[in-house]
Amino acid sequence: MLISLLLCFTEYNVISSPKFVGLDNFRVLFQDRLFYKSLFVTVYYSLLAVPFTIVTSLVIAVMLNQKVRGQALLRTLYYAPSIISGVAVSFLWSWLLNPQFGVVNSLLYDWFGIEGPGWFTSSATVVPSMVLMQLTASGGTMVIFLAALQSLPADLFEAASIDGASKLRMFAKITLPLLSPVILFNTIISIIGSLQVFTQSYVITKGGPDWNSYFYVYYLFDTAFKQFRMGYASAQAWILFAIIFALTLITLRGSKRHVHYEYEAKK
Repeated sequence: MLISLLLCFTEYNVISSPKFVGLDNFRVLFQDRLFYKSLFVTVYYSLLAVPFTIVTSLVIAVMLNQKVRGQALLRTLYYAPSIISGVAVSFLWSWLLNPQFGVVNSLLYDWFGIEGPGWFTSSATVVPSMVLMQLTASGGTMVIFLAALQSLPADLFEAASIDGASKLRMFAKITLPLLSPVILFNTIISIIGSLQVFTQSYVITKGGPDWNSYFYVYYLFDTAFKQFRMGYASAQAWILFAIIFALTLITLRGSKRHVHYEYEAKK
């Protein structure tokens, strides 16, 4: 990190020695249209992916917390894709969502008579399609929610049930407040992960169509390992670090009113 911080102020192509250029890298970066385009695409992805990941992971964790036959198998099946290579998962989704011969579009047409969208080949649907891929990538988030659900005090739910509270009301008034620290943790981790999205675009779309999946880290990768502009890439990396750090602080500050901590209640 320290070396990359020093390289921010240099022109460095790996072959020759770094040349000090001061703030030129940052000056050029803030005038670069691709910088703003890649940042916009990444933020757009994050705005969709973070709530989608949190909500779907929580819902699936609640479902997998129910006592049903084959519970352990179901948990394993959902978590398993999370430990598979991101490249392999990306190839799988590119096949599932292929507009010509993909399984999803075939089912939409055969069952409902609907012509499926272009998914990764359309500018309008490429980012939502990559968000949909989170269904098989959020197993880690689900496991954290599942562990938190299993640690909730049963006596609270028993008391609420005796008072006549419905399951939906217990979920809203007991489960969610007690899970709020875990929701905060998973939200921060999801924000950090979504702002560093890379593999899906690199494997499936190569930043297309029309630069609409050209994420910030993909741009950083191109700058560093295709153009060998290491000083410029280091400046990009530190801008990303500053954005992630700022968003993390904002999220923590904004959570104080909505996050319930058990030790605070005991005080």
